[in-house]
Amino acid sequence: MKILKPVCTKKNSLQIVTLILVLILTGCSWRKISETQIPVKKTRNIILFIGDGMGLAHLNASIDVSNRTFFLERFPYSGFSKTYSYDNYITDSAAGGTAIACGIKTRNGMIGMRPDSTIISSIVEIAHKHNLATGVVCTSAVTDATPASFVAHYSSRYNYEDIAKDFLRGTLDVFIGGGEDHFRRRQDGADLTNTLKERGFSVAYSIDDLRKSPGQLAGLLAKQDMPLASEGRAGMLEEMTKKAIEILSRDKDGFFLMVESSMIDGGGHANDIKYVVSEVIDMDKTIGVAKKFADQNGETLIVVTADHETGGLTITGGNLKSKHLEVKFSTSDHTAVMVPIFSYGPGAERFSGIHDNTFFLDEFLDLLKIKSK
Repeated sequence: MKILKPVCTKKNSLQIVTLILVLILTGCSWRKISETQIPVKKTRNIILFIGDGMGLAHLNASIDVSNRTFFLERFPYSGFSKTYSYDNYITDSAAGGTAIACGIKTRNGMIGMRPDSTIISSIVEIAHKHNLATGVVCTSAVTDATPASFVAHYSSRYNYEDIAKDFLRGTLDVFIGGGEDHFRRRQDGADLTNTLKERGFSVAYSIDDLRKSPGQLAGLLAKQDMPLASEGRAGMLEEMTKKAIEILSRDKDGFFLMVESSMIDGGGHANDIKYVVSEVIDMDKTIGVAKKFADQNGETLIVVTADHETGGLTITGGNLKSKHLEVKFSTSDHTAVMVPIFSYGPGAERFSGIHDNTFFLDEFLDLLKIKSK
């Protein structure tokens, strides 16, 4: 009987070796993935930073003259937001703030309202309804357009004393900024801080008072807007934000906090690059406070954006070694250019790309597992 031997050609050998390698590599890859895959963390807290009037050139200039690496440079995701309002190619802060807070385009000058003047809920109000702690921190008066967009509902952003009353509605656990006069030196003679105290709030009029506040907090640190970072306020926004996070993070259900660096806008309107840069640097240091908490907490998303660009800033030259910049402003008003978005933490990848400024609300609600507005 003749025994037939298998024929082993070069072609067959190559096919066998290839098959074995595929099986080995497939098995190794599967085991590696299954053993090292990190579960996606829940987004329990959101800290939203708004640099009022901050465009890409404002940020670029500030990074280039800073003596340290910006915390924002460590954020892994970035994108852009289109800022036009319902009735104007160039938005104001009221419509821009409302778009971010409430998820709709509205008319310039309106806060927390649709174009037809009907009220729409903000992320702060929705989060409060779902038992999350909420806060607003700013360097302007708390009754100014951007912070007011998260709290109040008026057809005119300039109804400051009426807006102050909306801070009594109980949707905020913490608010810190300027605007004391709108609460205490009012045309109706009322002192709204008495009502706040009756409802369990500590009312702070200085950073020292702020540090001592144990729980619900109304920080009214200036009669109107707070001073500029270059005129004595530097570092205060960091302390304000740190205190807000300390209080809000006690809530086991999570929190939403909006922090506005309000004065970048003023530097743009004034066409003053030193003014702009000092405010952006101050905001980035405050972002560092939030990032430190987020790194320790593990369930906190940080999003940084702007309501619009102010000044039409262009960097035309300079020297990185000497920290010298040559710049031009094309206007003393707002412009229609897109503004940057940066994000860090669980869910951060959702904020890359180009978006309308109305997209933030739905993303925030989805990440917080809040199903309805």
